[in-house]
Amino acid sequence: MLTRAHASAKPFAVVPAVDVLGAEAVRLRRGDYEEVTNRRGDPIALVETYRDAGAELIHLVDLDGARSGQVRPDVVRRAALAAEPSRLQASGGVRSVADAELVLAVGAARVVVGTAAFAEYDALARFFSAVGDRLVVAVDVRDGHVAVGGWTQATSITAEEAVERCVAAGVTRILCTAIDRDGTLDGPDTELLERVCSRGDLAVLAAGGVRSVDDLVAIAETGCEGAVVGRALLEGRLPLSAVAAAPASSRADARRS
Repeated sequence: MLTRAHASAKPFAVVPAVDVLGAEAVRLRRGDYEEVTNRRGDPIALVETYRDAGAELIHLVDLDGARSGQVRPDVVRRAALAAEPSRLQASGGVRSVADAELVLAVGAARVVVGTAAFAEYDALARFFSAVGDRLVVAVDVRDGHVAVGGWTQATSITAEEAVERCVAAGVTRILCTAIDRDGTLDGPDTELLERVCSRGDLAVLAAGGVRSVDDLVAIAETGCEGAVVGRALLEGRLPLSAVAAAPASSRADARRS
């Protein structure tokens, strides 16, 4: 049977994540700052590792910025320079349109906005008007609802409502993270991803729980354009070569081989 992943000729992207806490590259379990599962030293060295492995896009998370609500432009600038010629997708601490513009001005190709995107009903439209398709809206989901403030605060907004708001505002791309799967290696929440992908004509990046090629295939088959992966790459469960772009159908072939 031909799946959506097989039918699409678009490449499925594996986007390596570099999470920065203080001056270290780390991974957290379920976004809990008290549960650091991996420490990898200099985050710039990790960016360079993923660049050299052929990643077209690298996802930078400034965890301190996410928690404090303040962008650290020097962190973004250094990572963007290290990533070249790869592109950087940067997140953490963006609370205003000016913050988003600053992140792009210091070298990021895309800016991820979560907390501020849902702070006011017209916020999404303002962000999209300012930065266009360089905007990625973070739809971070716990128990079916969006969480903000570095995942520390619950909202009453459901994942489906968040996607509908994005579509109404003209947003073209979202990053959907299953918080309870993030950093756990428990597998992706494909039911959540299917619901999100079915709600509108959006490009969807998935995050949370990826541990294997099988998981990448399962995510591709939901209709997502790619997956942000952290711990599985750090621990060698996925080879570094996985970050090079490849059609989703070839990942299905890899599963069968």
